[in-house]
Amino acid sequence: MKNYIDLIDQTIEFPTLEFNIDQDNELLFNNVPLMDIIQQYGTPLKITYLPKVGEHIENAKRMFKNAIKKYNYKGNYTYCYCTKSSHFKFIVEEVLSHNVHLETSSAFDISLIRDLYRENKISKSNYILCNGYKLPLYTQYISELINEGFNCIPILDNLKEIDFYDKFVTTETVNLGIRIATDEEPDFAFYTSRLGLRYSDVMDLYKNKIQNSERYKLKMLHFFINTGIKDSAYYWSELSRFIYKYCELKKVCPELDSIDLGGGLPIQTSLQFNYDYQAMIDEIVESISWICNKSNVPVPNLFTEFGSYTVGESGAVLYEIIDQKLQNDKELWYMINGSFITQLPDSWGMNQKYIMLPVNNWGSPYQKVNLGGLTCDSMDFYNTEAHSSDLYLPIFEEGQERQFVGFFHTGAYQESLGGYGGIQHCLIPAPKHVIVDRLENGTITTRLFADEQGKEGMMTILGYGEKEDKEEKVFILSQDELTLAENLSMVEQ
Repeated sequence: MKNYIDLIDQTIEFPTLEFNIDQDNELLFNNVPLMDIIQQYGTPLKITYLPKVGEHIENAKRMFKNAIKKYNYKGNYTYCYCTKSSHFKFIVEEVLSHNVHLETSSAFDISLIRDLYRENKISKSNYILCNGYKLPLYTQYISELINEGFNCIPILDNLKEIDFYDKFVTTETVNLGIRIATDEEPDFAFYTSRLGLRYSDVMDLYKNKIQNSERYKLKMLHFFINTGIKDSAYYWSELSRFIYKYCELKKVCPELDSIDLGGGLPIQTSLQFNYDYQAMIDEIVESISWICNKSNVPVPNLFTEFGSYTVGESGAVLYEIIDQKLQNDKELWYMINGSFITQLPDSWGMNQKYIMLPVNNWGSPYQKVNLGGLTCDSMDFYNTEAHSSDLYLPIFEEGQERQFVGFFHTGAYQESLGGYGGIQHCLIPAPKHVIVDRLENGTITTRLFADEQGKEGMMTILGYGEKEDKEEKVFILSQDELTLAENLSMVEQ
């Protein structure tokens, strides 16, 4: 029987820029020896390889620069990071070290912005693009940022949102954006996105509430495709429709000078992944330029808000195979010491596939397997890869060898969707999280960001444990808190 390395060699081109094996047939991830990290920290283990974040940011900047030069495009390019992909401070600080800007989605994002400002990680000149359907507290915080001089642009998501800024923004000028609702892909459950304004409402909103205002300046239109930037008839049709709307508005709104291309570039989810990033960006820039020239309007400045593309490929989750179970004549289960439902929720909720590779024993024969998680849910499994309907891993002898596996490019959304630090299905604890960095001289460094979740925190959340007798307390709101409560109540009415 052939060994696992032979299976890989006959299936894909290997090694790659990211993945290789050493002389001991153990996996290297970005030239980081994973078995060394496992021996130091154990499993289950989440790791973040920080240099990958900056690598992707600089790649995107370079590719847009190339396209702008190629087509003599007269607009500028600005890279924004959407914080919802990963809110962790070590991620956001790494992102900001590459001179980029931020996009927010909720009220508590603004607390993050303020913390970064206090620590001089951002300045008031950084773009803060505020997206999403906004509850009153979110719009209140946005108004406060604008009043304090931050370069904050609320992206209007509905016709009523602007009324809040009428009441609570005090500055002489307020820069606004408008999100336009795109049509969803033909196989989606709904025809049109629930977020943003209908195409037919955009011009009316501008003429009725922005055009004759001495304060409001419409600076940006926001375009978002849920499935990301793909070379498909659907994507190009929606992009063209959006740019024609930009041109229509630009003719009556001279302040409008930017578009935000939401929906990110894809990340690699298979070793057979094939996507020409530069060609896609070239075609986007060329299409925008062609439509604007045809319509006799200046081309817009370009913003992107890449999230998964920024952080996705920096993440990995490592597990140990703790048991083998043959459940019938042909279904062999390798049980991991973790859970897919709780720790990689996209693999369960969206059938998302990641790059899955054994960490060791590449020189051993292989067999077809299913991977099972620890929860009692029948859906806690992983049994196919993006390029194959089957899953193969090395054969190992229980009690003699240990087998470890890794899931790669898991750095976006999984912690927040899985309820990081809270309670999860079957009370499976969150694994350790280790940050891997590389010094300028090439030396690899690791540090423990968070230990494995303990029972104390879970029990407190669930209301167990000893409780001190507490006297009934009367809380008195300050005048600022009373004013905010009244404002929120007024907006809700």
